[in-house]
Amino acid sequence: MSRRRVIQRRPIPPDPKYNSRLVTMIVRRIMRHGKKSVAYNIVYDAFKAIEERTDSDPLELFEKAVRNLTPLVEVKARRVGGATYQVPMEVRSDRGTTLALRWLVQYSRSRGGKTMAMKLANELMDAANETGSAIRKREETHKMAEANKAFAHYRY
Repeated sequence: MSRRRVIQRRPIPPDPKYNSRLVTMIVRRIMRHGKKSVAYNIVYDAFKAIEERTDSDPLELFEKAVRNLTPLVEVKARRVGGATYQVPMEVRSDRGTTLALRWLVQYSRSRGGKTMAMKLANELMDAANETGSAIRKREETHKMAEANKAFAHYRY
């Protein structure tokens, strides 16, 4: 990590179809080997499947799922005098969104199903309904932070 200056973050352009930065972020998380058009097709097919099944706006459902998945606290390892403590820290909004999308894609990939688009659609609908593996991961993160609340005074 450089001590010289703060790196400027590149702006994330909105996606062409839904004009949403969040969609671009998940496309970048899904993308493998630089194949962005394949990733866009996966996301758009998942949105189409959601729209067919729920008869609602898939973008709203996606945003709700990301909101439900975003953690409020997480634990970070902090070394104090030879002992390592799991210190609960509040999560910044951009980090929370990143974690939510990471978990969403990770648990979509590990899910059973035919295509990645269907797996993503199912995980999104589960997350919007407060169920699914990604939600369980968020709950687990919150439990870890709650269990280590005694070490909160070690925050930096």
